[in-house]
Amino acid sequence: MDPISERLRLRHPQKIDLSLDRMRTLCAVLGDPQLRLPPVIHVAGTNGKGSTVAFIRAMAEAAGLRVHAYTSPHLVRFNERIRLAGRLIEDDQLGPILDRIEAVRGVEATVFESTTAAAFVAMAETPADLAIIEVGLGGTLDATNVIERPLLSVIAPVDLDHAEFLGTSIAGIAAEKAGILKAGARGIVARQSEEAMAVIEAVAASSVNGRTPSPLTVMGVDFDAWAERGGMVYQDQERFLDLPAPALPGAHQIDNAGLAIAAALELDLPETAIAEGLRRVVWPARMQRLTAGPYGEMARASEAELWLDGGHNPHAAEALAAAIAAREARAPMPLALIVGILANKDSAGFFAALKGSGAHVFTVGFEGAAAEPEALAAVARGHGLGAQAAPSVEAALERALRLGAGRVVICGSLYLAGEVLGAAPETWPT
Repeated sequence: MDPISERLRLRHPQKIDLSLDRMRTLCAVLGDPQLRLPPVIHVAGTNGKGSTVAFIRAMAEAAGLRVHAYTSPHLVRFNERIRLAGRLIEDDQLGPILDRIEAVRGVEATVFESTTAAAFVAMAETPADLAIIEVGLGGTLDATNVIERPLLSVIAPVDLDHAEFLGTSIAGIAAEKAGILKAGARGIVARQSEEAMAVIEAVAASSVNGRTPSPLTVMGVDFDAWAERGGMVYQDQERFLDLPAPALPGAHQIDNAGLAIAAALELDLPETAIAEGLRRVVWPARMQRLTAGPYGEMARASEAELWLDGGHNPHAAEALAAAIAAREARAPMPLALIVGILANKDSAGFFAALKGSGAHVFTVGFEGAAAEPEALAAVARGHGLGAQAAPSVEAALERALRLGAGRVVICGSLYLAGEVLGAAPETWPT
């Protein structure tokens, strides 16, 4: 564990307690930094919100803007969560900010609340043109939702996840995500199920204290994006853009890129910057090809492909399955999955989405509350996948390659992805 993460673990409650009262009090003592940010794009959603943030940031930076970004969780180092004017925050800047937060008395802030407050302070004290803030969990009661006047509110696809906090109703989860919509600020909404969209529209249409409701721009209604001739196309009621394919692979990334393009056009970014952002975007552990580090070298020695993906719920597994199927269609080869999943996640739904892949599965654990590998393998076998537990990623990869796998995907959790990237410093986010 890196020093900043260890400091936060030791000094702040580890619980998740969705409430804004502590956060508002903490921010007030710190001088309300959330009110002193540059124009904010606030991003919520179940899947794709991190990729959407990465796309918007890449496009804005290609246009010459200085961009702050706040995302979670981190993969290897805590500093990945806070990007100031294009650079990861340095320890010598973050440490004194945490000192100020920890000096606040009478507020037992959680780790995420403290982290969010630190991000707001750092961003308020560092000049920039734009701040992109990713919701941590839910929306309405997420610590980031002390932001009162975003420039834009963006809602990525809504699906089931974090049931212990958000419930098992799509409508209820959509209501939580829609809580980031603010009166008078435009909401840009990804393609949604009918149930989720109905809730989002109802929240957007409700007035707050007599002020103007939130106007919506909706994918599939007001704009759309699709793959075409090796690139992608974006179309709305005013324009048709012929663009390069996103650097992030997978059909689902076309939708994420389309959502980001809609936001970029609200910022009046030029088409050249949008195209360059699509080419240069980087977002680790989202169908990331690994060629370096110990695992990448093992795969390369066997002339096999090695991929890493941190998707951790059934909706993400469906996107992963589609990405794998697209690669299989172009270059079929024996497939193996190395899977580790948190114990509180829907592993049955995850494997159900991948049961048509024909992959052999190796299940592994990782530091933290991971599902027990033998039990996880049994779940995979219950969905018709050949599966066996392995003591480590290295052992699983060795077995997969020995059995002739030409394509191996390590997947199931961002925590597992972080451990894999952590073994190869040359792959760390910068």
